[in-house]
Amino acid sequence: MKLIITSLEQGLIFAILAMGVFLTYKVLNESDLSVEGTFPFGAFIFAKFISMGLDPIVSTLFAFCLGTLAGLMTSILFIKLKIRPLLAGILTMTMLYSVNLRINGKSNVPLFSYGSVFDLGSTLIILVILVVAIKLILDTFLKTETGYLVIATGDNETLVKSLGANSNKYKIIAFMLANGLISLSGALMAQYQGFADATMGAGVIVVALASIIIGDTIKKNSNWFKSTSRAIMGAVIYKIMGGIAIDLGLAPTDLKAISAIIVIVFIAYNNFSVDLLGMKNRKERRATNVKNTKPIKDF
Repeated sequence: MKLIITSLEQGLIFAILAMGVFLTYKVLNESDLSVEGTFPFGAFIFAKFISMGLDPIVSTLFAFCLGTLAGLMTSILFIKLKIRPLLAGILTMTMLYSVNLRINGKSNVPLFSYGSVFDLGSTLIILVILVVAIKLILDTFLKTETGYLVIATGDNETLVKSLGANSNKYKIIAFMLANGLISLSGALMAQYQGFADATMGAGVIVVALASIIIGDTIKKNSNWFKSTSRAIMGAVIYKIMGGIAIDLGLAPTDLKAISAIIVIVFIAYNNFSVDLLGMKNRKERRATNVKNTKPIKDF
């Protein structure tokens, strides 16, 4: 039972990370590898402000706000300096590694003697409330005019430009919001585990992508679950699967390999399903064409 609760709590923290990556990877259709720098950046920002005597909630909010600057940096690199988004993210991640070491002057900051947002009550309940609130805010944002234009920029940037809108502005908004959420996730993880470490971002991009892929696999044909809900479910399921693997006797050092295998299995399943879906879609298209009374010369 303890294993399930621990996996669930960690899964909820990574759910915020997954929702951030969802914005760039799924909505904007761009690759942002600055994630592995932004995640510990949030942890170190929290460590800096909490050690200065600030309230844990205020320190966590600072982690979100300053995390958006990492997204701003990446977006400026590929929009203004014409650097490919993939390379821009790697450059931001590399710079953030040095910034993280500069913030507190060391690579590992213990936080056991400081307060955290989890002191307010049950860790699980706090995380559930926080994740649901972020999901609702994000869903609401994506229904606004700005949100629709962010989605449209990812789907068809040419169309957005033809409407007279500046698509670069919506890319910057998406990148800033995404990195803010990733930084927030890092700050929560630092409070959960009781320390901030410069290496805690290694591999989190795999966790985020795995969460999105797993969520899409399980509920990809459902109209009831939004993409943000699927990302949350994917993160929780991913952590529970990893926890079960460890509980079955695998060494914690095998966790990276387990993570990669989980991703490979779900991607392979998706590819197989896509083939089946393609057959299904062909059948649906044939059925639609049969019902279509439009004269053939009009096609």
